[in-house]
Amino acid sequence: MFGLDPAAIAEAGLWLIALIVFTESGLLVGFFLPGDTLLFTAGILASQGGFNIVTTIVVIAVAAIVGDNVGYTIGRYSGKRLFKQKDGILFKQEYVTRAEEFYEKHGGKAVILARFVPIVRTFAPLVAGIGRMDRRYFFIYNVIGAVLWSTSVTLLGYYVGGRFPDLIHYVEYVIIGVVVLAFAPVVYHIASDPKSRALLWQKIKHLKPRKRRK
Repeated sequence: MFGLDPAAIAEAGLWLIALIVFTESGLLVGFFLPGDTLLFTAGILASQGGFNIVTTIVVIAVAAIVGDNVGYTIGRYSGKRLFKQKDGILFKQEYVTRAEEFYEKHGGKAVILARFVPIVRTFAPLVAGIGRMDRRYFFIYNVIGAVLWSTSVTLLGYYVGGRFPDLIHYVEYVIIGVVVLAFAPVVYHIASDPKSRALLWQKIKHLKPRKRRK
């Protein structure tokens, strides 16, 4: 599942965690990376002695902060291209507009809250840059959000792993459950929106191999 086997995570160590968190936070290609699942799993592994819990939280927080600031910079200098991008299966122009208005209304609180919302946290720094939020304020609120996120989600996994020591043997099932809960809103959106369903069907049809002419 997403290539995030618990044993592989433990073997690759904190560099893999940092890379995934950075990619999800700062690059649009990290749109579907399961950050919450990774943190929760890392917490479970830390409870089993796989990682040092303090080091794990610090590495995750730093990766999230750096990633968000890269995303902010991209948005500040070239993010306006998003307004010219056509609507896709998930992406809608109205999302960018609403996000910009949300930032203008809520300011720093929006940066903190966005860190806890899958998918949104990937676009949040970009939109903050597009909206020209003051970099100093963005950085302060970004640090607060990243620290709260990395600490709370990782410690939740650490606590669950400590209460249920044998959970490490069933961690894949836990990951599946967390991913299902995380992406259920996305699936619901596609299923309930006729335009998204039509675009998805078009993509699927293009993937079908064409018949060769005799």
